[in-house]
Amino acid sequence: MPSIQACLFDLDGVIVDTARFHYIAWRKVANDLGFDLSLGQNELLKGISRMESLDIILSIGGVVLSEEEKIRRATEKNAHYLELCQQMTPDDTLPGVRVFLDELKAKDIKIGLGSASKNARIILVRIDMLKYFETIVDGNRITRGKPDPQVFLMGAEDLLTAPEHCVVFEDAVAGIESAKSAGMFAVGIGHKSILTEADIVVAGFDEFRVADLLVAFGE
Repeated sequence: MPSIQACLFDLDGVIVDTARFHYIAWRKVANDLGFDLSLGQNELLKGISRMESLDIILSIGGVVLSEEEKIRRATEKNAHYLELCQQMTPDDTLPGVRVFLDELKAKDIKIGLGSASKNARIILVRIDMLKYFETIVDGNRITRGKPDPQVFLMGAEDLLTAPEHCVVFEDAVAGIESAKSAGMFAVGIGHKSILTEADIVVAGFDEFRVADLLVAFGE
């Protein structure tokens, strides 16, 4: 049986909750274009790239923009989002995450980040968690967004680990699809009714430990 040699984590909704900041920033874009963005509609943006998110928002509002204008709106959104992220502190790390990562370190299991965000490194610095990650594969490196497996395959390659020895932690359907397409064990963070393709689903890390992961993986 394969053993766990590396764990790859999404950022938003897994390590830290920046969803509220994304929503505020994207809602402002929608409002500036003359329509609103609901929390339910915002769920459609989870785990995908900035420009893909903008395309979804434009389709919701029935708005057509030139490529130049789309880039301008996306850039403005990111600037607003980063302003909001300046409020972040280590206290914004989701419950149990640091303990879980410390346990992985103690077992010599490699740790990487796989996120569509282009701001991943900035956020990890803000919450004082950069030191945990041996590689960061983010929106600045990938050319294909989730559900394409590229982000996690690059992470595995960076960590010199075969996919079957990797575990991915994701809160988005697209991320789970990405992990499974990469041939990796997928842990969903959230609800079983949504993350139906995950190998296991847990509510979060506050009551989930590495020992539980090893049992689920079959070790």
